Amino acid sequence: MVAEHVSRAFGSVQAVLDLSFTAPRGAVTALVGPNGCGKSTLMLMLASLLSPDSGRVLIGGVDPAVDSPSVRASVGWMPDQFGAWDSLRVAEVLEVVARAYFLPSAQRRQRIDDLLHLMDLDSLAQQPAHVLSRGQKQRLGLARALIHAPSVLILDEPASGLDPASRRRLLQVVRSLAATGTTVLISSHILTELEEMADHVVFMDAGRVVDASSVRDLAARPRPWRIASLHQQRLVEALSSLGVLHDEVLGPERTASGHAEVLVQLPDEATAARLLRDLTTADAQVIGFGPASGRLEAAYLASDAAHREGAL
Repeated sequence: MVAEHVSRAFGSVQAVLDLSFTAPRGAVTALVGPNGCGKSTLMLMLASLLSPDSGRVLIGGVDPAVDSPSVRASVGWMPDQFGAWDSLRVAEVLEVVARAYFLPSAQRRQRIDDLLHLMDLDSLAQQPAHVLSRGQKQRLGLARALIHAPSVLILDEPASGLDPASRRRLLQVVRSLAATGTTVLISSHILTELEEMADHVVFMDAGRVVDASSVRDLAARPRPWRIASLHQQRLVEALSSLGVLHDEVLGPERTASGHAEVLVQLPDEATAARLLRDLTTADAQVIGFGPASGRLEAAYLASDAAHREGAL
């Protein structure tokens, strides 16, 4: 899935501007950015539901502007809102979509049963869609997007409203789809969960791509680390002897853990490993040492987009 110098405006509002990126086959690409940065507009263009003003998108090498039916047959689209059809029962929603994709009768029934089971909707199959909770509608929305076994899956805030167990199921489903060769593009503000799902990340701001990386390579970027110790003074002395710049070392009475804690900004994970070794050698009585934020969160919070007015 490719976007080449894509732009799209709505009147005087430039939603996407000269944007280019690639989402590789068999991998999960995360789309991250503040509200209003153009993520949903980009996804609509990739799903062939909106035409770019300039540039082009390619889905499996096919331009939706040239062959929209072919693209829609290969793309599964899950918007951030379930949409209409509240009068239908859960199984009927999937039946209607399956018929729209001309699935043969025998295949249709089996596919619906498989997806109801996959998304833990078996017990709700005969319930009207309008009685579903937000999270249940999200699970039905994903099942609906998967009904025709698409080779490209585009998910806009799929984890919104999901309980922890359903979020874990979403993670498993997305990773298994990527493992079988599906191209997955997913947008979410829940960065900790995106980090577990994604292979690559594309950061957007003001309609543009401002950064892109593999999630693995983010390990080489700065982020804060939290150190916990059984002895506040020994931790202070060890950090001082090692010349480590740090925030205030909080005493156990000021932390939720009941241990002395401090935050240090480190440039990469290799430096963190060396610091842990040195603190242990200096008898700092370290009992906790780990990132204070995830890789995606740290990379996003370090960007200009996170500090723009209205981004929070």
